[in-house]
Amino acid sequence: MTDLTAGGPVPSLRRVEFESAKAKARLRGRYRSEARFKAYGIAALTVTTIFLLLLLSSIVWKGVPGFFHNVIVTDVLVDAAKVDPQAKGDAATLRAGDYTALARNALAEIIPGIEGRQLKKELNSLLSTGAGDALRAQVVENPALVGQRVKAELLLADDADVFLKDNGTPIRTVTDTRGIATPSGATGDISILVGANDFANEVAGVKAELNARATAIEETVERRKARGAAAESLADLEKEASNLRARYNAAATSETIDAKMASRLVAINGGIVKVKEMTPTSIKGEVIIPLTTTADAAPGSWQIRIYEKPESYRNLNDRGVTFLEALKAKGVIENRFNWAFFTSGDSREAELAGIRGALVGSILTLLVTLGLCVPVGVMAAIYLEEFAPKNRMTDLIEININNLAAVPSIVFGLLGLAVFLNFFNLPRSAPLVGGLVLALLVLPTIIIASRAALKSVPPSIREAALGVGASHQQAVFHHVLPLAMPGIMTGTIIGMAHALGETAPLLMIGMIAFIVDVPTSLTQAATVLPVQIFLWSDLPEQAFKMKTAAAILVLLAVLFVMNGLAIWLRKKFERRW
Repeated sequence: MTDLTAGGPVPSLRRVEFESAKAKARLRGRYRSEARFKAYGIAALTVTTIFLLLLLSSIVWKGVPGFFHNVIVTDVLVDAAKVDPQAKGDAATLRAGDYTALARNALAEIIPGIEGRQLKKELNSLLSTGAGDALRAQVVENPALVGQRVKAELLLADDADVFLKDNGTPIRTVTDTRGIATPSGATGDISILVGANDFANEVAGVKAELNARATAIEETVERRKARGAAAESLADLEKEASNLRARYNAAATSETIDAKMASRLVAINGGIVKVKEMTPTSIKGEVIIPLTTTADAAPGSWQIRIYEKPESYRNLNDRGVTFLEALKAKGVIENRFNWAFFTSGDSREAELAGIRGALVGSILTLLVTLGLCVPVGVMAAIYLEEFAPKNRMTDLIEININNLAAVPSIVFGLLGLAVFLNFFNLPRSAPLVGGLVLALLVLPTIIIASRAALKSVPPSIREAALGVGASHQQAVFHHVLPLAMPGIMTGTIIGMAHALGETAPLLMIGMIAFIVDVPTSLTQAATVLPVQIFLWSDLPEQAFKMKTAAAILVLLAVLFVMNGLAIWLRKKFERRW
């Protein structure tokens, strides 16, 4: 019988007022507080999303060009004297042929008449050292091509490739020339006289550049003086600024073009002349592409070209840019997908470098990691969760496992260096050692995830199995473990994704070495994709920067796939109890 039915005292109830102005103000305050909290959460998510999109867009913007390369598509004469001088026709002889010479001969046919050792060297430097590799593969596959003309792709060198991808310099063309241009020759150093002041604007442009450079140097000197720099350290800068200012103030008669100025070239009679010195009515310069005739040109048949980015700020000099522009004008340069990026190993030449060796090394390393940490981790989780007695020893083991999951990865690298390399003398930079180190790194994560998956299985499953006569071991392995397997698989995949992205522990065991060959065994020297990215990012060539971003995209794609697979498995096999 309750107190109310027994007639006891009725407890007083506190009256809450909802209609007063004070209560309504409190209610409005709570609503405003909730709205602010939601706004803060949305703002945080928005900022995070913006930064993530900026990061991904930057990587994609820089990385997508790395999946493509520029090639010269032309007919190449497969000269038997270069590839099979003894007419053996066997694969070994054909493979050892001088296909680089064939590629250079084909390039000389596209831009004929190039004279002088330096100009020929500049022209040939546009081609990669592996320009003839694709042609070699064609000829080895079909020896009947020897002596014939074959349409082949000649790979461009990294500097030329990057120049084309980045549009290395804006080119401005002046076509409204009025005077008749008279060149003094067709090759070498020549002069060109013009019957009007067609170069007057360019001389004025040179004056303006001199003024801008002098002003910039003078401002730099003033800033350094304000910081207390010694006068002796600024003497060279002050002298340079004084010389530039004197040239600017001098009469506009003759001006010399140096590498820090926009380059001026004259296209005339089918050739290109680089300007070294100019007056309003004449120029002196070097012939890059030979002129076809030295006769007087008709008005309007010549033009001035300006490479607006100075030569000293480009990775390709004026000769190389001129040759590339000539190849583009002939329509022989094409942009193709770079399959070699996925089928080639690393190389000192950026245009030849690929990620196949790193991908194979990553696969072999992860196989070792998977083969070790999954059975050991799952068995340890089963024992700790289902069979181990609850005492101080097991509590200590659980605490250490949780602590190991938070240990910095480089500590595991130091452990691998001390134990696997120095004590057991295992081969350095091998996937076997890398897999062992990563297994130690991932093992705590898999144990924790597996224990959580086992714990999520309802106790009624165990009790039902034990109730029908199953042993404890049968109940665990026949009933509990299969139901926990989706969670265990999810934790394993996430752990493998974590291992795939690790770099620091692998650097400690020597996987930073430059590896060209693709590994074929667990004990052969190899590298992995994160380390390959690290190595490329430290190289100065711009082409390697593109390769780095492209490799990052590949790594991110693999990580997204692995994490997506983990989510899909969880959704597919999860059960609601």
